[in-house]
Amino acid sequence: MRTHQVSRTIAATPETIWAILTDAPAYTTWDSGVVKVEGAISSGAKIKVFSAVSPDRAFPVTVTTFEPGTKMVWGSRMPLGLFKGERTFTLTPRGEGTTEFHMQEVFSGPLLPLIGRSIPDLTPSFEQFADGLKARAE
Repeated sequence: MRTHQVSRTIAATPETIWAILTDAPAYTTWDSGVVKVEGAISSGAKIKVFSAVSPDRAFPVTVTTFEPGTKMVWGSRMPLGLFKGERTFTLTPRGEGTTEFHMQEVFSGPLLPLIGRSIPDLTPSFEQFADGLKARAE
């Protein structure tokens, strides 16, 4: 298993942050690492994320968990569970109008040792995402 994660305390309510996280067309206005997001972010939806690192390549994911204001999970997988990626967004109210935002991506499966070599360190892009979300929400 390989994991990347980031957390931020954001001076905004979970509802405000949720609205930003689920507004696919607006991602490019606050996350410079995203070129575009195709599709509507909703329960069971299939969306495509295009990153600045590889703008001509779509990263298709399915929204597997959708708990408004609390938790969302985007997942992708190869047949037979040979390789799986799962990104979890969690919002936890901290009082006085603040929210703890946490994002974690977990890669797993028998092909991880092979495919994992081609996955760059996601820490810088996760930091950029969290900072952009914080700036947009506040």
